[in-house]
Amino acid sequence: MSTVLTAAAAPLVILLLWQVAIVLLAPPSYIFPAPATVFETLAAKPDHFLKHTLITLQEIGLGLFFGTIAGVVTAIGVASFPRTGRLVWPLVLVAQALPVFAIAPLLVLWFGFGTTSKVVMTSLIIFFPVASAFADGIRRTDRDLLDFCALTDGTHRQILWRVRLPLALPGLVSGLRVAAPLAPLGAIVGEWVGASGGLGFIMLQANARMQTADVFAGLAILAFLTLALRAAIDLLSPLLVPWARENGFQQQAKP
Repeated sequence: MSTVLTAAAAPLVILLLWQVAIVLLAPPSYIFPAPATVFETLAAKPDHFLKHTLITLQEIGLGLFFGTIAGVVTAIGVASFPRTGRLVWPLVLVAQALPVFAIAPLLVLWFGFGTTSKVVMTSLIIFFPVASAFADGIRRTDRDLLDFCALTDGTHRQILWRVRLPLALPGLVSGLRVAAPLAPLGAIVGEWVGASGGLGFIMLQANARMQTADVFAGLAILAFLTLALRAAIDLLSPLLVPWARENGFQQQAKP
C-alpha cells in the first residue's frame, strides 16, 4: 500500500505544481494549457484517443517482444561463442550509438508507413539494454560454481542451459526494467517520422494546428503507458525469477 501511495503521490505533486504555474503565470491556453483543459480534451474525445492509443500500444508490445527475443538470442550467442561475440559486440555497440532520429527515416523508407517500421524501431531500442544486461549476467556466473561443474560430466551446452542461463535471469529482468520504459520512445519517434495513426501521429498533427491541449493529452497517455509497462515488468519478474524475494533482488533492483 505504501508503494502504491508513493507512486500516486508523484503525479499529484506534478499536477499541483502545474496548476500553480498556471495561476501565477497565466499563459495563453495554446501555449500552456491548464490540467483541467487537458482532462476536458480527453473526456471530449475518448474514442479518438483510444483508437490511436491502441495503435501505439500494439507497436510497443510487438517491439518489446521482438526486441527482447533478439537481445536474449544475441546474449546467448555471445556466451556460447566467445570469439564470435568479440567480433559481433562492437557492431552492436555501433548500432546502438546511432541517433534514433537518423535511423527512423530510413526504417520508414525501407518498411513503409505502417506498423512494421515502428516495431523495428522499438525493437532496436529494446534490444541493447536486454542483450547487454543478460550477457553481463551470463558472464558473471560464479567461478567456483563453474569449476565445480567442470568436475562433472556436463557438456558446455548443458552447463550453459542448466546453470549459467538460469543464474543470469535476474540480469535479464534488470535489462527489461530499463528497456520497457524506453519502448514507447521507439514507437513515438517512428510515428513522428511517418504514420497514419498513433499517439505520435495525433501529437504531431495537433502541434501543427496549435491544439496544445491535444498534445498534452497525448503526452499524459504516453506517461501512463510508460508507468504501466514498468509496473507490468515488476509484477511479472517473480514468475521469471521466483527466488527474487528470497535473495532481495527485487527490492534492490527498484530505484
